Amino acid sequence: MPVNGKRHQLVIYTYILDRCWKSVLGIAFTVLALTGGLAFLPTLPTGLPFLWVEDWVLWVAAGSGGFALLVGLLLLALRKTAYVQPCHNHIKVATPFLQFKISYRRIRQATSAEMGRIFPPKRSRGHKRALRRLLASKTVILLDLNGWPMPRALLQAFLSPLFFPDRSPRLALLVPNWMAFSNEMESLRSTWFESVRQTFNTPQSDLLASIQNKSRR
Repeated sequence: MPVNGKRHQLVIYTYILDRCWKSVLGIAFTVLALTGGLAFLPTLPTGLPFLWVEDWVLWVAAGSGGFALLVGLLLLALRKTAYVQPCHNHIKVATPFLQFKISYRRIRQATSAEMGRIFPPKRSRGHKRALRRLLASKTVILLDLNGWPMPRALLQAFLSPLFFPDRSPRLALLVPNWMAFSNEMESLRSTWFESVRQTFNTPQSDLLASIQNKSRR
């Protein structure tokens, strides 16, 4: 049976979604609290004047707050679902909205580098710069490919820009333990290459090569 490696969490998605779900839930609770205040405060016998709001406005506001709450909870649930997994003959990259495989045959080499050198924080602004500074000291695995596993435009539509060091077919993978991921990937990749080599060195392949050589003479 093919042996697959462990799932290594893609740190980029966790950091991005951590920021998103907190902001979205904050907005949701604020909208719901304001809606509740506008709906119930005027009914209290305090004698203080309160702003009366049409019922349909309150329903729209409550619906918007409820929708934001659901989105925030969804982002919270998805924050650690993105991962990369070395498998018996390929690497599987899975995100909440896109999954694809990178064959070992497509990988020219895998190297490690510091995140801050690949993605300098000074080349970005705002929240992007803050995120790059936060990740600058971490080590990333760079896969040098002989071609993209699917159109680059499609990958860019679903992956963060921090997956793409430049315009060349290279992919940056940031995981919690880069050394464990690298060792596991290289072990499975070496095993796959060895199995391929043995397949081409079987007696049947030697006999076929001998027949082909004789036919050429």
